[in-house]
Amino acid sequence: MGYEVRGGGAAPQRTTAGPRLVAISDLHVRYAENRSIVEQLHPETAEDWLLVAGDVGEYAGDVRWALELLAGRFARVVWTPGNHELWTPARDPVRLRGQERYEHLVGICRELGVVTPEDPYPVWEGEGGPVAVAPLFVLYDYSFRPPGARSKEEALQIAEHEGVVCTDEFLLHPDPYPSRDAWCRARLDVTATRLAAVPPELTTVLVNHFPLVREPTGILRHPEFALWCGTEATAAWPRRFRASAVVYGNLHVPRLIWSDGVPHQEVSLGYPREWRRFRHEPGRPVEVFPSVPEGACT
Repeated sequence: MGYEVRGGGAAPQRTTAGPRLVAISDLHVRYAENRSIVEQLHPETAEDWLLVAGDVGEYAGDVRWALELLAGRFARVVWTPGNHELWTPARDPVRLRGQERYEHLVGICRELGVVTPEDPYPVWEGEGGPVAVAPLFVLYDYSFRPPGARSKEEALQIAEHEGVVCTDEFLLHPDPYPSRDAWCRARLDVTATRLAAVPPELTTVLVNHFPLVREPTGILRHPEFALWCGTEATAAWPRRFRASAVVYGNLHVPRLIWSDGVPHQEVSLGYPREWRRFRHEPGRPVEVFPSVPEGACT
């Protein structure tokens, strides 16, 4: 599967009037600088939709704060969880783990009118529409392995030898599943079934915290960290489910990649030490649909 990078930052913003379908991820609002950015996020039109591709924060209360604020400003907010929302930090009053924690967050979203991966996929009727906007909750299964690693266990040993261990191994509990990869397999099954039911006349915008293809992880400073960044099982999904655009976060490297003819847009804000390096305005949501034409300059 071939891929091509188009630019190193956010996609160019449309200047024409009209509702916009925009996205952001990795808000990490426990950082005061990031919280301030979220407080200043506003739509450009009253009908703008905002896609939030995970890692709003680690504490359930922070997730509620941010999504309530954004839901009060945007015409519709669509959320999918990142790994940080699924952590059970020692100081979070919400002690739920695994599936129960995810269901608790879904409940918060439903109170706020925020669309989740458990809800019917909304249809965007603005420019380029109609298109089904599908928030996905798909984890990782350790299949993005280093060369030579024939199993999850070997891959984890290689990563540990290189000094790379994800905090998920300590704070992201898969209960009631026996492992995170088992939870991932269950999510793959339910999500593929739902996507297959999208009417065939509709294309899709697929929104997931982790990239759906492995190519974006090639930029990682520590390639062993790709283990915690997705699954090979979703590589064919953009084509199989008629994606007009794929939106993801997690890597904290905002950019546009074309893979097998489909645009994949990372929309991360990231940690303050990271976003300070970029020239574009931090925290500005990226317009993800209609997509920049393949081959266009960015």
